[in-house]
Amino acid sequence: MIRFDYARPTDLAEALREGAGEEVAYLAGGTNLVDLLKENVARPTRVVDIARLPLTGIEDTAQGGLRLGALATNTETAYDQRVQARYPLLSSALLAGATAQLRNAATNGGNINQRTRCYYFYDVATPCNKREPGQGCAAIGGVSRIHAILGTSHQCIATHPSDMAVALAALKAEVRVTGPGGDRVIAFADYHRLPGDEPWRDTTLEPGELVTAIDLPPESFPTNFTYLKLRERLSYAFALVSVAVAMRLEGERIAEVRIALGGVAHKPWRRPEAEDLLRGQEPGREAFGAAADALLEGARGQGGNDFKVPMARKAILRALEQATAGTPQSQTDKRIA
Repeated sequence: MIRFDYARPTDLAEALREGAGEEVAYLAGGTNLVDLLKENVARPTRVVDIARLPLTGIEDTAQGGLRLGALATNTETAYDQRVQARYPLLSSALLAGATAQLRNAATNGGNINQRTRCYYFYDVATPCNKREPGQGCAAIGGVSRIHAILGTSHQCIATHPSDMAVALAALKAEVRVTGPGGDRVIAFADYHRLPGDEPWRDTTLEPGELVTAIDLPPESFPTNFTYLKLRERLSYAFALVSVAVAMRLEGERIAEVRIALGGVAHKPWRRPEAEDLLRGQEPGREAFGAAADALLEGARGQGGNDFKVPMARKAILRALEQATAGTPQSQTDKRIA
């Protein structure tokens, strides 16, 4: 049994005081942390339950965007009328993730901070640099079906599991955090990290920092968008490959486009230079293929996940076609449109 101190603050200042120090874990909905505690992967000395903090609101910003409270649930966010009308890409990605019961408990802040679902990370009997630095990575040379094809290092080939994060990357959201050093805002592209030589660090959060909100920008792409998720089964499963596309057309040409991939890297994967190839172009297979090739440049499997490279290319093409036509992937009828 893991023994830890437990605190349940009711205001942000108290939460930050309780969250100071090493080996402290913040608990929100618990849909990830509780699993990690059960599997003996997470061993905090103190758990700070932040469920009572006043961070549940969803409100308009002065800039014309939307601010999502860190403790608003995924269900509340997905079905919020403003999110559905103005940011349907985000709503679609949320509804593609987990089950209804989990979405009812999972929070926005917890979603973007969830840990990888790598088999070896969860198996404490196997080496894992993410779980215990310096042990090695059992996934390299092991069972790699769900693992990364982009942005890997010799220390880690894990993927980030969040669907919500892929949509937020395409929307160019910002993460608002507070901590011992005060408040700061992190561009979503800079929030998650590639493994490099420090695979145990998933994000750029500093010790003791807490996510308070996620800001969505004014440009929302309400018409030409899609979230396409390919998985082992159509019911609850993490993505093998997912694609979020946010597009704006002017006449018969692409004025703006964002493409983010999930299931292929340690963070949501974007390459603005690949998107630049499509701006000003007429939509079509040739242009889409060039962008897909640029986005996937350097992609490499580990044997068991080699199939992800051609799968990702086909998924990018299909997602761009869906977004262009204004026929986004249905998260109710999950068959590929």
